[in-house]
Formats: sequence, structure tokens, C-alpha cells
Amino acid sequence: MAKKKKKFSFRAVLSVLTVVLVGYVIYQNWPDILDTIRHLEEANVFVLLILVPEQLFMYYACGQIFFSYLRNRRSVQRFSNKDILLISTELNFVNHAIPAGGIGGLAYLTYRLLPYNVSAGQASFLYVFRYAVTTVINYVQALVAILILLALGSIPDEAKWIIPVSLLMNMGVLLFLWFVVYVASSKKRIEFFSRTIARIMNAVVKTLSFGHKKQLMQYDKISKYFADIHESAKIAKENKRYLKKPTLWGIIYSFCEISTYWIVAISLGRPELLPFIMVGEAIGSVFDGIVPYGLYELGMAGIMISLGVDFPTATIVTVMTRVATLLFTVVSGAVPYYKAIQRKNNGS
Repeated sequence: MAKKKKKFSFRAVLSVLTVVLVGYVIYQNWPDILDTIRHLEEANVFVLLILVPEQLFMYYACGQIFFSYLRNRRSVQRFSNKDILLISTELNFVNHAIPAGGIGGLAYLTYRLLPYNVSAGQASFLYVFRYAVTTVINYVQALVAILILLALGSIPDEAKWIIPVSLLMNMGVLLFLWFVVYVASSKKRIEFFSRTIARIMNAVVKTLSFGHKKQLMQYDKISKYFADIHESAKIAKENKRYLKKPTLWGIIYSFCEISTYWIVAISLGRPELLPFIMVGEAIGSVFDGIVPYGLYELGMAGIMISLGVDFPTATIVTVMTRVATLLFTVVSGAVPYYKAIQRKNNGS
């Protein structure tokens, strides 16, 4: 009886947490929702409806970045296209609902891939790979967009600082990703990194607990986690063909991210904003995985305004896109997320 009660309590906590997360996201964005409703009469609603299939396809492309790679691993259990779409939809919901700079998404992806016999280290490798692919693609897209704007003479002289800033920001991310690959490609470096992380974290915990808790992270578990990452990186390096399809899906996914904003711009009669959106999205995506949710869109609107887009248009496009994707994320992701945690806790 005690065991059943414990299971029921845990499911109840997760259920309440799901409702709280949805409520929190809507509450935080309520002013933007009202602002979007007021501006709907300026937009072509039929064009906006294209966002529904476009968003679903974007989720599917995101899932394929992970699963097209996992198809090459014999140890991974079989999965369907429905699994790909559902997990990606749930992941998108978690990334929007939990303002943790992408960490919540990584934790949830690890949680959801465990039934497919994918270890935490393997899931982390795929998550970093997805971020690496989209960053490189955004970097290329930003270069193309900047060249187009320069050729058209559309960048004001006072805004040309954006060119080196955007390039430097993306280069910084690429250097960080190179460092991750550098560490992951060597077993010795992985072991040293594991020991260092364990020592630092345990030292911090010991200090904060005034010596009452001396160990939070066990070296053997951390070592196993990073060893899985190393093994995944080694396999990918030895079998580069495994990365072709995930990279292709990464290109498609990145294009869909830009298309989301462009569809909103088209609905407002401003299709010429595409290159401005490409630059703003490239810079905003750098923050997407490292800062709390919300600053991404603020930075993107700021870049577009700096490039010469009028304040009302840049704001409306950004806010409407944010609200549309947010509502679609909640509607499409909350229920699958809820069902997923219920199935998991029922032992299925």
C-alpha cells in the first residue's frame, strides 16, 4: 500500500508542476498576448495559419537531428515517426516552460531517451551536436544576410558595429564548441575533466553546507557520464557518414526557425525583412541556449531596429512570432509532456 501511495504522490506532484509551468509561461507573456491580439487586424490571418504545419515540421526536423543519428546505433531500440514528433514537441515545451538556458531541455531529453536504451552521455552528445550544427548554420546565414544588406546599402553607418559583433559572438560559440570536442575526443582529458568537476562541485557543496554534506557528485558516476560522451564522439569521428543526415536535418530546422518569423512578416506585408530577420535570429540564437527565456526575442528586436527596421514593425513581428509559437508550444506540447511523465511513472 505504501508503495502505491508513493507512486500516486509523485504523479500528483508532476501533474501540478505541469499546470504551474503552463500557467507561469502564460502569465509572464500575458502583456505580449494582449498586444498581439490588438495587432491581429493588421495581419493576414490566412498567412499566419501556415505557422501550424510549419511549426509541426520544424519539431519533426529537430527530432530527426537526434533520431537520424540514433538509427545507426544497433543498441538503440526502434522508434517511429510519431515518437520523433512527440519527443521533439515535448522538448520544445520544456525549453519554453523552464527558464534554465537549455539545461531543462537537456535533462528532459535524457529522461525521454532512456527507454530507447540511450545513455545520459549519448543524449548529451546529441544535444551539443544539435546546438553545434544550428550555430554553424546560423553563422553562415548571418554572413549571407549581411552581404545582401551591404550590397543593397541597407545597413546604416551607425549600425555597422553589428557586423563584427555578430561575427565575434558566433565565433565565441564556435570556439566553445571546439573546446567541448577537444575535451571529449581524449579519454585522458575526459577523466581529468571529470575529476575536476567532481572536486569543484563537492568543494562548493561542502562550503555551503558548512561541512555537513561532503559529497554531492560521485566521481564514478561523473566518469561514466563523460565516458559515454567520449565514446559517442569517437564513434561519430570514425563514422562521419553518421552525421550527414543529422546535419541535413539541422539545416532544415534552422531554416524553419527563420521561416517562422518570416511568415509573420509576410502576414504583415513585409516580406523584405528576411535578411534583417536572419541577422537578428543568428545573434539571438547565441543567447537561446545560455540565457533565461525571453531575452532572445528582446535581443532580436533590438538588432533589427539597429539595422534600420522601424521600431513598431520590428516589435510587432518579434512579439507576434513569440506569442504564436508560445501558444502553439503550450497547446501542442503540454498534453504530450503530461502523458509522457504519467507513462514513465506508471512504469511503462
